[in-house]
Amino acid sequence: MRKHFQSGCLVIAVLIFVLSSILCAQSGKTPSKATPLSPPPRAEVRFDNQVLFEVREPVLSFSPQERADAVTGRIDKLAKDPSLRLEDIKVSDSDQGASIGYRDTIITTVTDRDARAAGKPRLALAQEYVKRIREAIGEYQARHSVRSTVFGTLFALLSTIVLVTILIVFRKAFPKIYELLRLWKGTRIQSIRIQALEILTADRIVQILTSGVKSIRVFLTIILFYFYVPLLFSFFPWTRGHAGILFGYLAYPFTVAGKATMDYLPNLFFLAVIGVVTYYVLRVVRFIFNEIEKGTLTLPGFYREWAMPTYRIVRFLLIVFAVVMAFPYLPGSESPAFKGVSIFLGVLFSLGSTSAVANVVAGTILNYTRAFSIGDRVKIGDVEGDVTHKSLLVTHIRTIKNVEITLPNATVLNGAILNFSAAAMNPGLILNTSVTIGYDAPWRRVHELLIAAAKATNNILHSPSPFVLQTALNDFYVSYQINAYTDRPHEMARIYSELHQNIQDKFNEGGVEIMSPHYSQLRDGNTTTIPEQYRPPDYTPTGLRIIQTEDKKTDK
Repeated sequence: MRKHFQSGCLVIAVLIFVLSSILCAQSGKTPSKATPLSPPPRAEVRFDNQVLFEVREPVLSFSPQERADAVTGRIDKLAKDPSLRLEDIKVSDSDQGASIGYRDTIITTVTDRDARAAGKPRLALAQEYVKRIREAIGEYQARHSVRSTVFGTLFALLSTIVLVTILIVFRKAFPKIYELLRLWKGTRIQSIRIQALEILTADRIVQILTSGVKSIRVFLTIILFYFYVPLLFSFFPWTRGHAGILFGYLAYPFTVAGKATMDYLPNLFFLAVIGVVTYYVLRVVRFIFNEIEKGTLTLPGFYREWAMPTYRIVRFLLIVFAVVMAFPYLPGSESPAFKGVSIFLGVLFSLGSTSAVANVVAGTILNYTRAFSIGDRVKIGDVEGDVTHKSLLVTHIRTIKNVEITLPNATVLNGAILNFSAAAMNPGLILNTSVTIGYDAPWRRVHELLIAAAKATNNILHSPSPFVLQTALNDFYVSYQINAYTDRPHEMARIYSELHQNIQDKFNEGGVEIMSPHYSQLRDGNTTTIPEQYRPPDYTPTGLRIIQTEDKKTDK
């Protein structure tokens, strides 16, 4: 039993030792070392914006801060006494401490504990405090004297006169500088040119220099007031303490901006590297696609007209990638305001650019489908004309009436596109027109006349040869369609007009009347519809013959 009791005591002792070790480790303290006491708080005795001395030790129930506040109040009250004599501020030593007083007023008492905290004898420390108090009160009274006020007023007036004089000089000198710059235009200031290319005109250079001089004037004026206001405050004792504060307020933005600039230099270097690399990569990409557009560099399955649209897409993606890489290094990128504005702009762009994005996508598809090129004669919907310009957003078409029409690419993509120039060179665009002739005219003769009319038309190709199709056998006439090739799709309107003229001439010369559709008559000897210059000299109108026949009856 005793043996089990000893074993239990040993286990309990081990547990107590382990728990105490854990607690000591968590608190960062060892059981053998006492917690060091924190140093007593210090309080400053301040007067007229300067520290006279420090109070480190409490007295009875008064803390150092309460003692310092009481001493400051007594000194401030004494300084405002016009009958104060500084030599009456003395030290009287006693068993309780060295008392500093003025006549019957005790300003403060230096105790032994104060002396030990300062590391000096009690009486010597009190004499040092007396000297500081006398000097501070003497300076305060000197600054608040009538003489000091008069001199401060004079200095303030002189500073104001200097400021006004400088501003008057600015007002007279800077307009003369503006006028001098205008007079130098065309003589000392000339346009910047590279061969025949004018980069900056003389007027623009004068405007830039004038704006720069105006900015310098504003900057110098701000600097003048920046130094004038604190200087003016420093001339008067009532505002002298605010001069330093105001100067600090004015200097604080420049200090913060300078420090932020210095701290930002590593990020600025990284942004510069991203900018330089992106710039040269874009130059290399542009060189490659320019060579593809010129035809000096070919890629299988990649057409020359795809070069510039593809370059724009690649350029956009490279710029977006560079911006994404540079975004974390931009100033203020981590601030909630910057993120909020970025999100707001993104939502605004998404909501307001729906149609624009649709047109951009449609423009990209049109480029890669090669539906048409600049200069092609096309018909899109009811619009027919020549393509003069195309971009990712719109397509410009000039009609045959010389009217410029702008079509959104989304509209172009959703409609049918007739491209008359796509096969104009090989084998040629087929122009066709129809004419209807009665059954009394031999169809072979009609074919000959139509083909002859087509060959007589300017800009109609003789090879491949024109051909005729009979498209319908109607009740009263036959429909003939003449088809002819041309390599001038831009002249279609003029070619059609000339072809129609030639058809009339050839049919009149061949003696074939064009009397359909919607032409009917009961001919009773009147002249033919062929014009007089195409009739033979001995032409005589044919009379109408009426023959009466008898019905034949057959036996059934």
